[in-house]
Amino acid sequence: MSIVNMLQAKTHLSRLVEAIESGREAEIIIARNGRPVAKLVQVERPVPERRIGVAKGRFQVPDDIDRSNPEIAALFGQ
Repeated sequence: MSIVNMLQAKTHLSRLVEAIESGREAEIIIARNGRPVAKLVQVERPVPERRIGVAKGRFQVPDDIDRSNPEIAALFGQ
């Protein structure tokens, strides 16, 4: 954990954010007049939910699925 004053934080914000992003620093405390007032930490990213195969086994694709392709293409002017 590092402590920086407000002027340092304003001057070197991109470096501070890079230190957090890269994992070199877990948190950086920003102080005003020597008193801690804010904490810079990495945002926790939610784990994306699993999407591939989500509907597996829930429906069956009919054998004649492509039967309506010419009609659908005509609707789009093709």
